[in-house]
Amino acid sequence: MDLGDLVGFDAVLPALRAGNKKQVLQEIAARVARVSGLDERAVFEGFSQRERLGSTGVGHGVAIPHAFMDGIASSVGVFARLERPIDFESTDGQPVDLIVALISPSGAGADHLKALARIARVLRDVGFAAKLRASRDPHALWALLAHSVEPDAA
Repeated sequence: MDLGDLVGFDAVLPALRAGNKKQVLQEIAARVARVSGLDERAVFEGFSQRERLGSTGVGHGVAIPHAFMDGIASSVGVFARLERPIDFESTDGQPVDLIVALISPSGAGADHLKALARIARVLRDVGFAAKLRASRDPHALWALLAHSVEPDAA
């Protein structure tokens, strides 16, 4: 599975402008709603509830907000490259500028965890993250995501 299986072209935000974590989550929730048909407010609340448990900022400028939702048959991802890094209360204290958000069906426990692990492994690759940071073109970003290869598999 590459990240293109989770993130469709219409779910790529190449230059998201937001001043804080709440604004980022609102913008991403709006895009999730647009590509999935889910209620935007419910998606935002799902992300917010998860963030209250602890930040999904995993370090090195990357965050993976995620939640479970009823009303979808398969996981939906959104990729955002931020115009300016923001404080996401990450584990390493670094500001975040790359985000892959994930919404999974309520009963998708193991599949959800596998998808999160996959996202984390791919974005932990410094060279891959640098390529994502270097582009603002939605086609180029989606092509990178669609052909992402886990560092271990390379």
